[in-house]
Amino acid sequence: MDILVVDDSKIMRSILQRAIRQAGYRGLNVCEAENGVQALERLRDGTPKLILSDWNMPEMSGLEFLKQVRETDTKLPFGFVTSECSPEMRVLAMSSGATFMLSKPFSPQDIEEVLIPILH
Repeated sequence: MDILVVDDSKIMRSILQRAIRQAGYRGLNVCEAENGVQALERLRDGTPKLILSDWNMPEMSGLEFLKQVRETDTKLPFGFVTSECSPEMRVLAMSSGATFMLSKPFSPQDIEEVLIPILH
């Protein structure tokens, strides 16, 4: 698994995967999860190079998921891809250990800009 995409919307997970391919990352193994609880289960199968997560999800929010990840892995790149990206949320995300925060809607170029420093 190269990238773990966590979002409660199947359509958004598909959009993210398409944007990753359009950004030039076609050979990556992308795994999906519907929420933070399911994502933690996926992490038991292996560690990705990057996690892309929504903020608002049922069962476990993206922020709660990030905090769980940081308890065991402080260096794993973790980015939020969310429609809610207020300055306060950005500060909270970064102070909790997020690597970046990307606002929806996004373009393949936006995805490429956040992936280049992580995957190259």
